[in-house]
Amino acid sequence: MKLLVIGGGAREHAIAWKLAQSPQVETIFVAPGNAGTALETKLQNIPITDLSGLVVFAQQQQIELTVVGPEAPLVAGVVDMFRDAGLKIVGPTRYAAQLEGSKDFAKTFMLKHGIPTAASESFNDATAAHHYIDQHTVPVVIKADGLAAGKGVIIAHTREEAHSAVDAMLVANKLGAAGSQILIEEYLAGEEASFIVLSDGENVIPLATSQDHKRLLDNDEGPNTGGMGAYSPAPIITPELHEKIMQTVIMPAIRGMAQQAQPYTGFLYAGLMISPQGDIKVLEFNCRLGDPETQVILLRLQTDLFTLFKYAASGTLSKINAKWDPRTALCLVMAAHGYPDNPRKNDVIHGLENVTADQRTTDAFHVFHAGTTISSTNPEQILTAGGRVLSVTALGSDLQQARSHAYTIARNIYFDGCQMRQDIGYRELKM
Repeated sequence: MKLLVIGGGAREHAIAWKLAQSPQVETIFVAPGNAGTALETKLQNIPITDLSGLVVFAQQQQIELTVVGPEAPLVAGVVDMFRDAGLKIVGPTRYAAQLEGSKDFAKTFMLKHGIPTAASESFNDATAAHHYIDQHTVPVVIKADGLAAGKGVIIAHTREEAHSAVDAMLVANKLGAAGSQILIEEYLAGEEASFIVLSDGENVIPLATSQDHKRLLDNDEGPNTGGMGAYSPAPIITPELHEKIMQTVIMPAIRGMAQQAQPYTGFLYAGLMISPQGDIKVLEFNCRLGDPETQVILLRLQTDLFTLFKYAASGTLSKINAKWDPRTALCLVMAAHGYPDNPRKNDVIHGLENVTADQRTTDAFHVFHAGTTISSTNPEQILTAGGRVLSVTALGSDLQQARSHAYTIARNIYFDGCQMRQDIGYRELKM
């Protein structure tokens, strides 16, 4: 059986790696993939990125099932295209993917269906946005309406920072079309957590809970990024809170989409803010698995991932449950020099050869590739090719042991200018 995974980051490496463990699967094509997916057993990279080309490839290769990793193809309608061609695919439709593709759409949807979220106002005029800021207290959060590769959210602690963010998006057009409309949102205090489920349009399977670290630097300082590390499970999500999230956030979203005749299929990711009093508000919805949350979640997954996807694609998720390794997983992101604003490419990555050899003898860790490529002049060399380069992910009996394991592995890998936080998991470990 042949599968297709769309994407080229660490999330897609993790998805393809987990799918390859299924005895039902023969080959997994990854489009376009990276150096890590090029070296994995059963995986094969293909240099196709346009959506119509992927449809043709899936038809020609008789692909049994396609899984979409990143948000951009989903927002562009790849699921609709595949289904129109009679191909099975896991992911939300173009309409449903607006939950991530448009912050304004998501906010309107949440208010309509009673899903708790921060108060906000939408603007496409800079003068009106500046006036709003002058009339409200800070901090506030400035969000680009569209997809901005993790760069569209600014937490402004002063009015000057807020005004600068408005000008950058609405006047200087630094985020292009993604920032042509913005939301100014109330700042929520508390602790963030990621809650991700898999849906077939009606039935839902919650995945293992996780928590990520968005800021570039230790102590949650520096600019926001796509994510610098994560761990699973997230102790802040107690069984009681888990049930509350399902009943007040997840199921209202799934039912809301069904009521609009747009059943939500695939992964739904709720980025949550949990107050010290245990109140929940949705910071954002994403229409796919998170990154680096995927890496820790899939390292703990014991159920055959292909079987989960097969049931999801056929609307029969109620027939299966997911089982999880009781151990804790922790992921460290090793990022390129200059990330997130101007990441450098083509630095040689050292030490991976020993790590790769060790991976073949254990299930306790895996180094997932993101921004990597194989050198065109020396096939033995792997080079940096993007902002987030590697996700070093390890299991341990508890968070402390998982953390120690991951950092030990990461210290054996080196590339010039590497950026890596030293405090992943600090909230729980009280570092």
